[in-house]
Amino acid sequence: MLSPRTEPGTQVTRAPNGVRTLTIAMPGRETVAVSVFVRTGSQHESRRQSGISHVVEHMAFKGTATRDCQRINLEAERLGAEVNAHTDKDHTAYHIVGLKRDLGDFVRLLGDIVQHGTYPAAELERERQVILHELAEDDEDSLSTAFKLFDRACWGEHALARPVIGHRANIERFTRDELLAYVERQYTGGNVIVGVAGDIDPEAVRREVEAAFADLPPGADNLVEPPVYRGGFLQRSLAGSVQTHAVLGFPIPGLREDAAAETVAAALFGEGMSSPLLDQLRERRGLAYHAACSADRGELAGQFVVEASTAPEQVEELFEQVVRLLAEQAEAIDPVGLERARNQLTVRKLRALERPVQRLETAALDLYAHGQVRSSAQWLERIAEVGADEVRAACRRLLACRPAIALAGRVTRRAAQRVPGIVERLRRSGPT
Repeated sequence: MLSPRTEPGTQVTRAPNGVRTLTIAMPGRETVAVSVFVRTGSQHESRRQSGISHVVEHMAFKGTATRDCQRINLEAERLGAEVNAHTDKDHTAYHIVGLKRDLGDFVRLLGDIVQHGTYPAAELERERQVILHELAEDDEDSLSTAFKLFDRACWGEHALARPVIGHRANIERFTRDELLAYVERQYTGGNVIVGVAGDIDPEAVRREVEAAFADLPPGADNLVEPPVYRGGFLQRSLAGSVQTHAVLGFPIPGLREDAAAETVAAALFGEGMSSPLLDQLRERRGLAYHAACSADRGELAGQFVVEASTAPEQVEELFEQVVRLLAEQAEAIDPVGLERARNQLTVRKLRALERPVQRLETAALDLYAHGQVRSSAQWLERIAEVGADEVRAACRRLLACRPAIALAGRVTRRAAQRVPGIVERLRRSGPT
């Protein structure tokens, strides 16, 4: 395996308090993207804290020591900038995209939001209701429910299994003091990366970042023990659903390890209408309108995921076909399909390199996992060299594991009783 190379045009510096400045040169652009990444998310939360990272992200925009909520919004929007934020399992991110002439304003605004949030009690009560509405909508979404069950089937009681949005009782309970204590503990210099992508002067950016984020204490790295994969079957019926949403998957390596073969296998199996999954399930058998396969990888672990939505009476046949098709990939790989998969992954990667916010996020996650931003060219080389034998071996490793299965929506008693046995029987009768 090749030793990792650093991505050209990318620079990383570290301030005395541990804050890293990440710059990505994208010459010729009139806009600039500024993102702040904090190494804290739902996987860093205790059960009692579940959902607090997401609440903090919402509340960060509700006021600082020098700006109220309205001023924060106006300062960005009067410059024509787009402001956004999100919380994930392994990080929280704050983004601004606007004109490159306003770069310094963007860095200072995000620095104020991340370091000096006041989390006003009155704003917390209003935002609590907004998040509870978001939670209710998420709970009524059958596909989202299926994925939450799938995570639990994979990781059991580990924090990685819990939903980012958290649990209702916690959201209803969180106090301003709890939010402030969480931020003080988690939002520290060693866990913060400030990324800027565009037609920029890296040294000028470094000076802006180090001045704007100087108030962060160094802190210790927010590290979490990886989960132990479990596998198993979970299901939940939701009133009003007319379809069954199914998720089937297996463990794969996380971002710290090589998973090129599993990545190619997922693209070969279920990316695009000509993939075996879509061709067989949708085009030839009419078992699903929506079906897909992906290799989802985080810092701690990864999942090979097959998802589909089907009629309740077709659930058993759908699982039979999915496992049969995967077993076929473990026996023989179609060379045209392999070429398609590698080319699709190449195009997807190259398109991502054209998107500043996406490039910054990929680079930040690399820094957290590897301590450096790995070369995109080297990743493409690795994907290009994945051959049929590697993909077959990856599929065999998947089928050797106990699967994680989740059903949500309209789940019949027959499907709930029979699906786990169908999957296990077909998996065990596959390649040895």
